[in-house]
Amino acid sequence: MVEMMEVANILKEATQNSLVILDEIGRGTSTYDGLSIAWAVATFMADKEKCGAKTLFATHYHELTKLEERIEGVKNYSIAVKEKGEDIIFLRKIVKGGTDESYGIHVARLAGVPKEVLKNAREILKSLERKSMLGEKNMEKAEKQGAGQLDMYNYKIAEIAHELDKINVNELTPIDAMNILVKLKESAS
Repeated sequence: MVEMMEVANILKEATQNSLVILDEIGRGTSTYDGLSIAWAVATFMADKEKCGAKTLFATHYHELTKLEERIEGVKNYSIAVKEKGEDIIFLRKIVKGGTDESYGIHVARLAGVPKEVLKNAREILKSLERKSMLGEKNMEKAEKQGAGQLDMYNYKIAEIAHELDKINVNELTPIDAMNILVKLKESAS
């Protein structure tokens, strides 16, 4: 709550002559709430008519890198990283552009989180990323069809993603895999 009150004060008081440094806006809320708040704050700060303050905005929301394409004056920078197998080295150098990688699990490993927990985290991450990718495709299709179709289509995609999560691909025969694909295709149409 205190953080949001501070953000509110910054948004009310900042001008084109201000230098604002914001770190992890939206932290402590659900992912979509946090992303939505961070996106709206960044958009407001960049809008020259509403605020236009020079702003350094540190975030873990990869989606915000899209603002560079949409808003004049927004630039992405990230910390350079060198990967060696499963090891990473933060090079302590700021480079132009966003990153398409997330290093949270790497950082957890460096901090000493047990291997069993890291393995489980990787599996959960794969499942969440698959659902997110399905959701992005879903949103594009729904936008073309019209907003009224969105809820029904989201429900179908979530249902299919749930079914996929229950499948152990290492135990499937080729014919079982074909049957599952036919079933999923039918449920999607």
